[in-house]
Amino acid sequence: MADRIMIVTDAWYPQVNGVVRTLDTLRATLERRGHRVHMVTPDQFDTVPCPTYPQIRLALAQRARLSRMIDDLRPRVLHIATEGPLGWAARAACLDRDIPFTTAFHTRFPEYVHARFWVPLDWSYALLRHFHSRSRAIMVATPSIEDELTRWGFANIRRWGRGVDTALFRPRDKSALDTTITGPRPWFVYVGRVAIEKNIEGFLDLDLPGTKIVVGAGPQLEELRSRYPDVVFTGEKRGEELAQHYAVGDAFVFPSLTDTFGLVLLEALSCGVPVAAFPVAGPRDVIGAAPVGRLDHDLRAAALAALDTPAETCRAFALRHSWDTSVDQFLANVSPFDPDILLGRADHAAVAS
Repeated sequence: MADRIMIVTDAWYPQVNGVVRTLDTLRATLERRGHRVHMVTPDQFDTVPCPTYPQIRLALAQRARLSRMIDDLRPRVLHIATEGPLGWAARAACLDRDIPFTTAFHTRFPEYVHARFWVPLDWSYALLRHFHSRSRAIMVATPSIEDELTRWGFANIRRWGRGVDTALFRPRDKSALDTTITGPRPWFVYVGRVAIEKNIEGFLDLDLPGTKIVVGAGPQLEELRSRYPDVVFTGEKRGEELAQHYAVGDAFVFPSLTDTFGLVLLEALSCGVPVAAFPVAGPRDVIGAAPVGRLDHDLRAAALAALDTPAETCRAFALRHSWDTSVDQFLANVSPFDPDILLGRADHAAVAS
């Protein structure tokens, strides 16, 4: 039976990142299956720029307004995707109404806050543990993240893997961008936010032959562009253009030490491009011992070794990761409830006001 599903997220367009792509694909796949999906996103509220990252807008979420949205929609499933202002407002509204909800752990915010402001990790994890404590299921993408959260005292964790759009992200002509990117081969490509938490300098400082290419936007873009004049910075790309920038690469270099999954890994592999990364959570879970590149604490050695990986091996690996399987996991984790309980509570609230 098709359900009314509400998904609350502080991460949404015009942001371009793995969380937004995951949630948008989840929405589209659920709707294709006949579910009614209502996204609650920052563009529906007044917003302010995020400190140190003005490209991200934070909603000035009014708890009362979000409560009315829940009462009006009467969803049968409510999922809170992020721990931002909208996430906290949705959590409070659910607790007010005693209705079940699920949450997800997409991003290592404690590490990101620590990198910018030196806030102790245990303080931030305590706050997130409180946020998720009333969730019926905390969805995580990989075993490594589940293990880490368990060590931090989180409970009721369930797996929700990711998929890749293999029709969009596919092998293409390697010479397709030769007129716009003129550097010598091999081409080492990074795709993602250009921000301190991505450890991009760990890639840019490598002594590698050929050309380094950074695809993406973020608060570090202008700083890195001035510091690394020999690197090609393309800015943000989407859709076909994004897929093309993956596909022309000879190796995909992923220097992050903090990502919870790394959807870009699957997108690169789906384009037939081998991956070089550190053997940390994310790459270790997505790739493991599969012969689709190299994981190594020496990222330069990993990048050079990845060049020897056949494109067809990478593509075959990516074809095993479907979004349908991911959505099946999501639906198995949610906690449907009887939306009629909201009618009485909404009427009572109206009388009380």
